[in-house]
Amino acid sequence: MDSNEEKNQEIKDTATTEDGTQTVSEELKENISSEISDSEIVEHDKKDKKKGFFGKKGKSSEVEELNKKIEELALKVEEQGKSMIDVNDKYLRLSAEFDNYRKRTLKEKMELIKSAGESVILGIIPVLDDFDRALLHLDTATDIAAVKDGINLIYSKFKEYLTQKGVKEIDAINLDFNTDIHEAITKIPAPSEDVKGKVIDVVEKGYLLHDKVIRFSKVVVGE
Repeated sequence: MDSNEEKNQEIKDTATTEDGTQTVSEELKENISSEISDSEIVEHDKKDKKKGFFGKKGKSSEVEELNKKIEELALKVEEQGKSMIDVNDKYLRLSAEFDNYRKRTLKEKMELIKSAGESVILGIIPVLDDFDRALLHLDTATDIAAVKDGINLIYSKFKEYLTQKGVKEIDAINLDFNTDIHEAITKIPAPSEDVKGKVIDVVEKGYLLHDKVIRFSKVVVGE
């Protein structure tokens, strides 16, 4: 008789109670429950093994996917790093080029100022030569009229040169006082009503350079 038959026989041999129901002995109950528990544990272990096998497989695929994502992100970070390096290099090159351009233009501006001053001086030197010749003959000259003519000629020559350079004398005498071009040194009673508020005398001439005041006319105004 095998173990199953013995179990069945033990169940059949259970005592009958007064109300006709059968009771199972405590020892039999313990044996049955322990065997059932053992069988459940075995089945559960089998399921766990199967589940563990497939679980490991699932986890490995997830790890592979994560590794792929990590590699993709690493490549993106590397590409972005390279692009940032390129942008930084371009910025540095542009900054250096702008600095060189600024220095070059500043140098050209300084040279232009120097050359402009040089051209003005070169234009004045002939007038200076005329004055030197006039001074040499001034002490020995007997004809005062000729000396005056020579000085007037030098003055006209110099004034013409200034006009060519854009320098112009500011008109003031008998004109209305204008604070944009005139500077009042003093005020005196006007000799007549028609000169009130006008320039009566010029103490120091004023000049324009291409319509820009480079020196105000110092004048006397009638009131």
